[in-house]
Amino acid sequence: MVIELPTDARADLGPWPVDKPRRIWLCADDYGISPAVNAAIAELLQRGRLNATSVMVVAPSWSRSDASLLSSLRAAGRLRAVGLHLTLTGAFRPLTASFKPLCGSVFRPLADMVFLSLIRRLDRRALAAEIAAQLAAFSAAFGCAPDFVDGHQHVHLLPQVRDEVVAAIKTAAPKAWLRQCGSVRPVADQLRDRKGLLLSWFSRGLRRKAKAQSVATNPAFAGSYALRPGTDFAGLFPRFLDGLPDGGLIMCHPGLVDDELKTLDSLTDLRETEYRYFAGEAFLELLRRRHVVLA
Repeated sequence: MVIELPTDARADLGPWPVDKPRRIWLCADDYGISPAVNAAIAELLQRGRLNATSVMVVAPSWSRSDASLLSSLRAAGRLRAVGLHLTLTGAFRPLTASFKPLCGSVFRPLADMVFLSLIRRLDRRALAAEIAAQLAAFSAAFGCAPDFVDGHQHVHLLPQVRDEVVAAIKTAAPKAWLRQCGSVRPVADQLRDRKGLLLSWFSRGLRRKAKAQSVATNPAFAGSYALRPGTDFAGLFPRFLDGLPDGGLIMCHPGLVDDELKTLDSLTDLRETEYRYFAGEAFLELLRRRHVVLA
């Protein structure tokens, strides 16, 4: 089991031995959301620029052929971990007919799910059934349970949802770890990232639930930023490495834009910005300078 690191423990990490590289997870979320995103992530995995990805089994462009491709990359040592990107928000259809609440035939927006979870109005049985169905769909595609579970738009951190996610992992994927999103970035950086502060706050409850059920979590998290057009991602990414311990995880969303992506998600052009950065030499040089390797 991975030992959880409190979000205020950055000062206790001490200097990392200069002769021992830090091993990190660099995980591309949203595999399956569109053909162009899938192709970009697969290319970066093949080139050794990523070492993990999480898949959306409810996405229209997710197929068994994608699972075969990722399995091949894993067999070749290009993909070290593949997880379930649990999806309960956005313009995607649930796998279970009884899931609620819905917006027509698709999941409700994130804001609705946050509100309903905070007032404890989500249907626990419907949540449990959908989470179990997505885990089962993953296992059917890959022939094994996921290495880890995270959530589209971090929905797995929400009250009620996190309870059912932890219970489902305990039953269907006991060896999987669960993504927590507690940051170890400097306080000044966290104050500039309101979303990151919220993720850290919600992650406290998730870590407590996971620990109580002996479900493993990643020791630290980075990769959150305000998704503003024109963001200097190359200038921002080095901050994600600040204080990140061995085994820490950086979330990313590289991809290329196609018409299907535009219909499903508002995060478009910044995916191409991230893709270009990870495909370039500046990224590799940064890892060399910081003595960091992909796990």
